[in-house]
Amino acid sequence: MIAFSTLDGLVAPLDRANVDTDAIIPKQFLKSIKRSGFGPNAFDEWRYLDHGEPGMDNTKRKLNPDFVLNQSRYKGASILITRENFGCGSSREHAPWALEDYGFRAIIAPSFADIFFNNCFKNGLLPIVLSDTVVDDLFEAVEANNGYQLTINLAEQKVTTPDGQAHTFEVDAVRKHNLLNGLDDIGLTLQHVDAIKAFEIKHKSAQPWLFN
Repeated sequence: MIAFSTLDGLVAPLDRANVDTDAIIPKQFLKSIKRSGFGPNAFDEWRYLDHGEPGMDNTKRKLNPDFVLNQSRYKGASILITRENFGCGSSREHAPWALEDYGFRAIIAPSFADIFFNNCFKNGLLPIVLSDTVVDDLFEAVEANNGYQLTINLAEQKVTTPDGQAHTFEVDAVRKHNLLNGLDDIGLTLQHVDAIKAFEIKHKSAQPWLFN
């Protein structure tokens, strides 16, 4: 998992509440358990004018000009701002996979669905909860300023605007540590690899018949 420390990123606005995981990555794309390759199908039903299926050449599909993320001014955005209850619906881990593969490293919203919120941290994506008032201000700033960027500092737990205004956010200490160090569940386990190997050697010596 890629570690997250600081991010200076272009901001894209998705002005919708209750965006569910089926909107983030539709069910037909859940056949793969690889973490990569889902970015081209993130928000598929909103992003394209046709119905998407696995294996399609997305470069030949017609984009929906009315979908905000298709606007050229938001190309390359790494920070998404959106509304309350983002990531509701099914618990599919493919949703943060798709957002991360699209290019987002952080999502700012007034609230998130619990399972999606947890899955983000396990996949190198930082979900940030800020108040409705602050999120409203950010939407206005993004709309008014082409190329609007924010600086996110996870160690200091701050989101800083171009004019220097800083907004603090809460994050669990363990999740913060893991994200700062790029540790997912596998990475945490591998920190104990020497102890695991020692146990396996001892176990094999004590009960060799189990390994024949």
